[in-house]
Amino acid sequence: MEFDEAHNLCIEQHSQTRTGERKGRLLRGHNFAEKLFLQKVWWPLFESLEHLHPEYEIYDWNRKSQFLDFAYLPQNGGRFGIECDGYQSHVKDMDREKFSYALNRDTFLTGMGWRMLHFSFDDIQQRPEVCRMLLQLVLAPYLARKSTGVDLLSLSGEKEVLRLAWRLGRAIRPKDVADHFSINFRTARKLLHSLCKKGLLKPVNIGERVRFYEVMVMQPGQTW
Repeated sequence: MEFDEAHNLCIEQHSQTRTGERKGRLLRGHNFAEKLFLQKVWWPLFESLEHLHPEYEIYDWNRKSQFLDFAYLPQNGGRFGIECDGYQSHVKDMDREKFSYALNRDTFLTGMGWRMLHFSFDDIQQRPEVCRMLLQLVLAPYLARKSTGVDLLSLSGEKEVLRLAWRLGRAIRPKDVADHFSINFRTARKLLHSLCKKGLLKPVNIGERVRFYEVMVMQPGQTW
């Protein structure tokens, strides 16, 4: 299925299940920036809009209704709010009260178990590869391969190893993993090999042996 067909189907399906302001907000609020995010950031990574809810209604601490640009609610856990922020509407025209409310809302949602992701319209339009890389980093532990239906990071240990690799800012070694988690070398190498099989790390050979592992970064036009 091509993107335009999948996008039209997604909006139609959500529209059919909504009434009142929730439906009106979907038809009014899902505009150019939101569609561009799906087309240039989300679709090249996942080729699916499953479990993605546009203009998703949430409530603040005063039970005031708000709408996220997208909510991603995978079946295997996690709640993610995704916002496409334009400079004009989200920064330049924001007064002190709105600024404080925006920060408090994100903090409240974090306390309620949401993970809030913000992408600027400029990056979505001009640097989508940066958005894809960041989105991949955050969502990787919760995603499933379409071909197998198995979690990308089914073991919590793999998730922590991937985070360690990003924090190091360089190629990671089995010794780094063994020392950081106080595990033996064989277990550390097994975790790294598993991440390589899932396309999240790349082995680096020096001579005939693999010495390091690099984090795979999604490039423009590259898909899973």
